[in-house]
This record gives sequence, structure tokens and C-alpha cells, in this order.
Amino acid sequence: MGIAKKIAAVGIGKLVYDEARKPHNQAKIKSAVRKVQQRRSGGARP
Repeated sequence: MGIAKKIAAVGIGKLVYDEARKPHNQAKIKSAVRKVQQRRSGGARP
């Protein structure tokens, strides 16, 4: 059972990695990171 979990985790990791390499997804990721950084620094509060 342990080997199956590892294989599944590697497969899911590869899918996430492949999606993250696409340009339109990179823009979404950068935007999300910016929002989180602004929230943590207090820049987004009214």
C-alpha cells in the first residue's frame, strides 16, 4: 500500500508541476502570491 501512495503522490506532483509551467497559470500564481504578501504586510487593509 505504501508504494501505491508514493506513486500517486509523484503523479499528482507531476501534474501540478506541469500546470504551473504554463504561462497563464504562472500569471495567476504570481497574482495570488502578491495578494498574500500584501495581506501579510497590511497593505491591502482599508
